[in-house]
Amino acid sequence: MATFFLWLILLFICWPIAIIGLILYPIIWLLLLPFRLIGITVTAVFDLLRAIITLPFRILKGPAAVR
Repeated sequence: MATFFLWLILLFICWPIAIIGLILYPIIWLLLLPFRLIGITVTAVFDLLRAIITLPFRILKGPAAVR
């Protein structure tokens, strides 16, 4: 909602820049999408490695105590 209000202010102050931003936003979003997917994948790989490394310690610790 705040982004929309900022865009409306920009539209009131300088409408050509607001229209260019409105047109370029989806193109920039599409260009950055692969980098977001790579970031999600790298995070998942690191989480998997952490789970594999800490698995023996979690097994040796035993079940969690029920309160």
